[in-house]
Amino acid sequence: GFAFWSHDIGGFEGNPPPAVYKRWIQFGLMSSHSRLHGSSFYRVPWLVDEESCDVLRVFTRLKHQLMPYLYAKAHEATETGVPLMRAMLIEHPQDPACATLDRQYQLGESLLVAPVFTESGEAEVYLPGSDEGGRWTHLLSGEKKAGGRWYRETHDFLSMPLYAAPNSVIPWGAETERPDYDYASGTVLRVFELADGRSAAFTVVGLDGQVAARGTVSRSGGRYMAQVAEGALRSWGLDVDGRRSPVQAEGASLSWTA
Repeated sequence: GFAFWSHDIGGFEGNPPPAVYKRWIQFGLMSSHSRLHGSSFYRVPWLVDEESCDVLRVFTRLKHQLMPYLYAKAHEATETGVPLMRAMLIEHPQDPACATLDRQYQLGESLLVAPVFTESGEAEVYLPGSDEGGRWTHLLSGEKKAGGRWYRETHDFLSMPLYAAPNSVIPWGAETERPDYDYASGTVLRVFELADGRSAAFTVVGLDGQVAARGTVSRSGGRYMAQVAEGALRSWGLDVDGRRSPVQAEGASLSWTA
């Protein structure tokens, strides 16, 4: 597939209704790259309504904080050809329900995105199951749901079906106001439903295209241990279900009881 894929938020032609525009913002910001772009109509949110400004602000800041994760996945795409936006079947070939899903996708291996296509905010999303089990975590609300089944949800314009996979670690950036910054400084390793006795890998790539940090997070009971095996993180820490470890100014390892 295409390593990177995007679209004109709001459409290149015409003038979309405010509800469509706001849902398109969500979809556009949770794509590989994002742009407000049109032919004769300026796609800026303040020409639509005040809430559109709020939606763009929330999801732009979210994408900025996701940049350490997304940039590493973009780097991976250039090396392996595996796209940043992935059909569900790529990540879940063992789940037959994923073979025909065409209204949701994976953004890298750790995030699942299901854009909302209804004016009411109703959406259906399938969360894959696996032999390893584990629950999916809604990235914005923290709600956890079992895999291997469909869900019908209703979201306002500041939310959408956006789930972190179980047994995953997402490097979370410190910057909300710009996309290009030092991804290895102030990083929080967000740990999602890591099973006892398991470990999960993470990678942070710098703006120079070189690996800035690579390592693993493992769990033993209530204790979480992070180890940076390559490169370095600065002023970093762990996050488990919204509980954050003390900041580690420097050093290659961190052990913490959540």
